[in-house]
Amino acid sequence: MAETAENIQVLICTGTGGFASGAQSVIDAFESEFEKQGVEGKIGKRCDIKKTGCRGLCANDVLVDVILPGQEAVTYDFVTAELVPQIVEDHMLKNEPVAKKVAGKYYNQFLEKQQRIIFSRCGTIDAESLDDFIANQGFTGIKKAVTMTPEEVIEEVKKSGLRGRGGGGFPTGVKWSFCKATPGDQKYLICNADEGDPGAFMDRSVLEGDPYGLIEGMMIAAYAIGCKFGYVYCRAEYPLAIKRLQKAIDVCTEKGYLGKDCMGLGFEFTMRIKAGAGAFVCGEETALMASIEGERGMSRPRPPFPAVKGLWGHPTNINNVETFANVSYILYNGADWYSSIGTEGTKGTKIFALTGKVKHTGLVEVPAGTTMKEVIYDVCGGILNNRKFKAVQAGGPSGGCLPAEALDAEVDYDSLIKAGAMMGSGGLVVMDETTCMVDIARFFLNFTRVESCGKCIPCRIGLKIMLEILERITQGEGREGDLELLESMAYDIKKSSLCGLGQTAPNPVLSTLRYFRHEYEAHIRDKECPSHACKPLLHFKVIEEKCKKCGICPRVCPVDCITWEKGQVAVIDREKCTECTSCYDACRFMAIE
Repeated sequence: MAETAENIQVLICTGTGGFASGAQSVIDAFESEFEKQGVEGKIGKRCDIKKTGCRGLCANDVLVDVILPGQEAVTYDFVTAELVPQIVEDHMLKNEPVAKKVAGKYYNQFLEKQQRIIFSRCGTIDAESLDDFIANQGFTGIKKAVTMTPEEVIEEVKKSGLRGRGGGGFPTGVKWSFCKATPGDQKYLICNADEGDPGAFMDRSVLEGDPYGLIEGMMIAAYAIGCKFGYVYCRAEYPLAIKRLQKAIDVCTEKGYLGKDCMGLGFEFTMRIKAGAGAFVCGEETALMASIEGERGMSRPRPPFPAVKGLWGHPTNINNVETFANVSYILYNGADWYSSIGTEGTKGTKIFALTGKVKHTGLVEVPAGTTMKEVIYDVCGGILNNRKFKAVQAGGPSGGCLPAEALDAEVDYDSLIKAGAMMGSGGLVVMDETTCMVDIARFFLNFTRVESCGKCIPCRIGLKIMLEILERITQGEGREGDLELLESMAYDIKKSSLCGLGQTAPNPVLSTLRYFRHEYEAHIRDKECPSHACKPLLHFKVIEEKCKKCGICPRVCPVDCITWEKGQVAVIDREKCTECTSCYDACRFMAIE
């Protein structure tokens, strides 16, 4: 994973997930143990602790790499402060890694099918160190760019085939050319880091783990389109990302990498962070610009497009974090190298955030064209508790839900749209047999309804009516004709909404109707939830043939309504049962119906 080193190196994941799992106490423990055991004196080498960004396998934090001089890295997972003395004594002083605590084969499996380009520095360099960044190709991309004309830089990006990673997949070089061609002395560059999809944290991890990489990508874009000022619009819920990016901007400004004459290369570019208030609709570019201008985040009609009339009426180019992060590597290695990765229609790699009923949640970066099945099973280990895969929701709350028969779909823009979903920013929510698809559609539609700016009637009123229908169905009050009405309204809202939020909000409903219509029909006609997830339709009982007589269900029951004796089938007292689903969730054998 990491390179060999001259000094002892300890790489500790200090992304948000790492800190949440206790990274700071692990850092403190290493520092204390180094001093206590006199490690540097005994080995004669300096001990460097690097606070890295996210490694990807967030479910196994705190992740720690120990690199002894001349040796490959050894990765430990689930590291706690209590484990540190043993690692120091056995591994660092005796050169005997703590075998029982070394990350298992699943860690190598997690990395095997990935191609970490954007994440190549995340988890391997000190996220806050300019020197570490420069030692890993940092700022060589912008140095190469200024030896070319702005038009040549744009052509290189076009040739690479890079498409915007924010969701729409519009060709990045073409977008830049529109802004470049628009006359005007004042132009703006915006990085959209308003990552609001439930379960998605790709952009946050790049900002936390490689903030200088984003700055370089934006410098290249600014040079190409003739822009002198840039914004990074980042939601305020990302305090660590904002802190590290702000520090990187301050260091670059102080050292002359940003400013009137960037790095002495003959062009001007400065940038600042705008913290957003967490409105999902501000992920849409016109609403985002309104927010930067101090207005309420509401979408505007297009045309005119931002490239012609954007921020404060000036030509503006907007890309997301992952798109800018790709740009640097295109300049490092060339367009031909980049276009050799991926599929015909989607070049390069794509980062996905996997959450839900999957064994190893976290971030993965795979070449476009990798199948959904490979991502879920080969990279992330399959379904939690070895239950049956049911669906994966791709593309955020406005994406579609794909069933088992669509698992061979490739993760690229065109294949996912064909299958009834979308790439989106890269969120993947995995569901198993206990998930009700009607309830999932209700959940995501409720999210987009709440997050709608309310400016246009189709989105403001239409989503509310669709949600009311779904709520009735999940409560056992569905009526004949509801499904036809849902479909009709969904298509009308997609056609007539002002912005991308309303145009894509009905996707979860349409995709679940396409692949799981039988579940809707069971709710309406039989007043049954096939997945046993909708509380008003639940009637609890233990299936004798499936019960393993393990005694788990009575232990988790909060009202003691389950009687059980060793070697006997459990029995539920229906009168006492509050239908809380605790027993159903705890039973791995699907013995409770």
